[in-house]
This record gives sequence, C-alpha cells and structure tokens, in this order.
Amino acid sequence: MAADELIEVKFRLADGTDIGPSKYSCITTVGSLKEKIISQWPKDKENGPKTINDVKLINAGKILENNKTLAESRSPVSEIPGGVITMLVVLRPPMADKNSEKSQERSARKSACSCAIL
Repeated sequence: MAADELIEVKFRLADGTDIGPSKYSCITTVGSLKEKIISQWPKDKENGPKTINDVKLINAGKILENNKTLAESRSPVSEIPGGVITMLVVLRPPMADKNSEKSQERSARKSACSCAIL
C-alpha cells in the first residue's frame, strides 16, 4: 500500500445518516478521523460529541484505537477495491460526575442505616 494512497470513508451515525464520504490518507490516525466527525457533526442533532473520547469508531465489527492509522485499521476482507468504507459511529453515554455519584451513594447508605437503627 502506497503512503500517498487515499481511502474513501463515510461515517454512519446511529440514526442512519452519514457524514461524508471523504478521502483520507492511509496514514491518517483514527483520532484525526474522530476530530473530523466532531467538526462535521450535524448541527440539528442534540447531544453531539465534545471530545474524541466521546466517539467510538467501528469498522468491520472492530473498535478502532485513536493512535492507530487508517491503514492499520482497515479490514481487507470486508472491503471492495475502489469502494467506500463505511464506519459506524457510536457515542459514549455522558459520564455522570463521580463526586455527585459518591455523595448520592453515601446519602443512600446513611438513610438505610438510620432506618435500621430505629
């Protein structure tokens, strides 16, 4: 595979809409692809990703790692020469604030303990 080879990729969102297709160099990292997804996220969709850690990219059933290149992440078995690669975009659910979770757990334990004492 030549270093200047361009790979055509589109990103499929959970609702079935697509971002792309666009052509990328085979040395483009998955992290860079995720940044591109964030910048092109449809404005009419709520709860878009804020960072690359909010996005999972899946190609041929494999979750892609941020530090890997597009060439390293390709699955030759599922590709048609000259075809467009479709990657699935999955958003991670928003993480709850850990401090508020801990305080909620403590409150629940305290109220359970005070009920048991009575």
